[in-house]
Amino acid sequence: MPAELFDNAACALAATAEDGTILQANARFGEWLGFSNAELCGRRFQDLLTMGGRIFHQTHLSPMLRMHGRITEVKLDMLHRDGHKVTVLLNGLKRERAGGTVYDLALFGTTDRDKYERELLNARNLAEALLQEKTATELALQQAQAELSEAYAIAQRRAMFAEQMVAIVSHDLKNPLTAIRMASDFLNRGERSAKERQLLGHIGQSSERAQRMIADLLDFTQARVGQGITIKAAPLDLHAVTHQAVDELRVAFPTALLEHHAIGSGAATLDADRVQQIIGNLVANSVAYGDLQRPISITSRLGDGQCEVSVHNHGAVIPETLLAGLFEPMTRGTEQGSDVRSVGLGLYIVRELARAHGGDVAVSSTAQAGTRFSVAFVRM
Repeated sequence: MPAELFDNAACALAATAEDGTILQANARFGEWLGFSNAELCGRRFQDLLTMGGRIFHQTHLSPMLRMHGRITEVKLDMLHRDGHKVTVLLNGLKRERAGGTVYDLALFGTTDRDKYERELLNARNLAEALLQEKTATELALQQAQAELSEAYAIAQRRAMFAEQMVAIVSHDLKNPLTAIRMASDFLNRGERSAKERQLLGHIGQSSERAQRMIADLLDFTQARVGQGITIKAAPLDLHAVTHQAVDELRVAFPTALLEHHAIGSGAATLDADRVQQIIGNLVANSVAYGDLQRPISITSRLGDGQCEVSVHNHGAVIPETLLAGLFEPMTRGTEQGSDVRSVGLGLYIVRELARAHGGDVAVSSTAQAGTRFSVAFVRM
């Protein structure tokens, strides 16, 4: 190697005799160890090593160089002139020349490499820790999902059982209530005192209310447990059906002033009994929450391919926060009117009956205009 390249090399270079005596060293070698070139030449390479390095040199490096003629990237600790340790990577090559055997040594600093290896190790440890954390999280999530699925299945079974029991009990209550109504009607035909007629009136009203509650419960279980509420649509006069429903409701709610308004003309194909049930539930809701000093308006409207039934009342405004869930089962905006309400299923049944007809229900409530429930049907 030309002398200029040897002296200016980026790594430390040295040539030693077979016994380790340094014959030549470049400037980089001296800089790393704090010696001048003159101080290095004539010293043995192994004398510049730590005690452990010397032992390793004697037992491994020197024999390998003699036997194999080369060594590659052997990590060694050398001693600086001031005593601190300098770690290097040693590469060596055996070379024969006329004067004897020479070992060419090249030493590379390990500071950057050690830093890189430490960072690589830290990154690997961090990755392993994150993987373990991810695995533990996934296992916890799977366990939570399994527990949630099991709890949901149990809740579903309990809800199904409860709804089936409601359906069974509601159905079985119809017979004794029918008997009570028949007996009440029979007793009311004879001569009775004013007090007896009053009591019979209470019995009739209570049995009517109980029958409405049972009808709502049966429809609820049919919608939730069965295949949905069924209807039997047939051609009808919507105004006549509404008029009949209003007449019957005047008897059921004698304290309310019910007004029927008919708009438009023509026939529609709907289930008459279900339409009357819708009107009954909406009127019952208006009686429960409306101002009975002012009339409750029931409007039947026909025209433009649609037909509609709406019930309007004056009274307290329904809060905006309650409107979104107003048609869910077991929902009430207030306890007001609970003595004439059913079991909180009336508006839910209205919505399901509207949907069974291919329509839907809407509500608006303001202090100026009052509260209006509108059920729109598809006119067929």
